[in-house]
Amino acid sequence: MEVIFDLMSPAQLAGALAVAVVAGLVKGLVGFALPMILISGIGSFASPELALAGLILPTLVTNGMQALRHGPRAAMQSVSRYRVFLLAMLVMLLLSAQFVRVLPIKVMLLIIGVPITLFAILQLAGVPLRLARGPSQMIELVVGGFAGVIGGLSGVWGPPTIAYLTALDTEKREHVRVQGVIYAVGAVALFAAHVGSGVLNATTFWFSLILVPPCVIAMYVGAKVQDRINQAAFRQATLVVLLIAGLNLLRRGLFA
Repeated sequence: MEVIFDLMSPAQLAGALAVAVVAGLVKGLVGFALPMILISGIGSFASPELALAGLILPTLVTNGMQALRHGPRAAMQSVSRYRVFLLAMLVMLLLSAQFVRVLPIKVMLLIIGVPITLFAILQLAGVPLRLARGPSQMIELVVGGFAGVIGGLSGVWGPPTIAYLTALDTEKREHVRVQGVIYAVGAVALFAAHVGSGVLNATTFWFSLILVPPCVIAMYVGAKVQDRINQAAFRQATLVVLLIAGLNLLRRGLFA
């Protein structure tokens, strides 16, 4: 615990744990947004680099749970189906992660905030995202590569992934499972990339680890609530939260 208090005050740690609970609940309800909420929430009172380090282990654990929810066989089928997307994402994630310590903080905040804000606005406005001719390897390469760049810099690769799956009219059950598989594979690469970049080190590892239990417990609760409450209403509420988080990141990137 003393190691963590070298990074932040007790009040900041309490705030980070509270953010982790919210992130886990939302993850359980809609299957995504945990890293976005963690980095925007913790990034409001800590450095973006520390927020990025903090989300790595919770993201790895919760996405592994989500990917295996329907069993290993279903997960492997999803890996095979979206292999082009995954490969492009992994390559670009590993490459872009090395620039975290080079980019100015304001640029990093804008890189994270812009896609989050755009995604939330489009979804709240009901803008349809459809690929009339179905999936294409070129589109998978482009979207997967973009997701990897954003993921390597910020730990967030949800918006382009969700937009792509939505554009394909992916069935709800498969949509959640594929999200888990894609995020889990990316989370493993993110872990390896930021061990290499130094973002996740002997000190920040413990901060990331302490965020895992509240995320996992809250995710479990969120999944149970999802079975009893209209998911569409909660998705709308989640998008509002993401929009607020994205606008906050833009504010800090432009005016802080």
